[in-house]
Amino acid sequence: MQKMPMTAEGLSALQKERERLVTIERPSVIRAIGDARSHGDLAENAEYHAARERQSFIEGRLAEIEDLISRAEVIDPSKLTGDTVRFGAYVKVVDEETEDENTFQIVGSHEADAGNGRISITSPLARALIGKNPGDVVEVNAPAGPKSYEILEVRFG
Repeated sequence: MQKMPMTAEGLSALQKERERLVTIERPSVIRAIGDARSHGDLAENAEYHAARERQSFIEGRLAEIEDLISRAEVIDPSKLTGDTVRFGAYVKVVDEETEDENTFQIVGSHEADAGNGRISITSPLARALIGKNPGDVVEVNAPAGPKSYEILEVRFG
């Protein structure tokens, strides 16, 4: 079984989502299925079919969350040091073409939120940054074409 790196915040978010699905969403959909059944003919009952689809989604998501939690390898970036880019690092880069500066944190794939500066460890940019140091230049094959970034700073926590 392959371990899945994640931050403590990422694990906590998964546990909260699991709790919400089990205690709120699952009972709600079970009630909706019961209500829809009481309306008679299930073959043409749109409410029933919608509730069953929602139930299927919830159960699938719960299985996915359980898998992620069971494979979690929690890494606390605040306990890491050094200036080499690795999981959990905050990396400040400058786009060599546009001179735009951005700071990204490298997180687990389910924690990624590019709009908030959190990029997946499996993303092309993160893969290019891993193992590099300030001053290094990395090339990334972006959808709009190759991009070059210089690493300005690496920090943890």
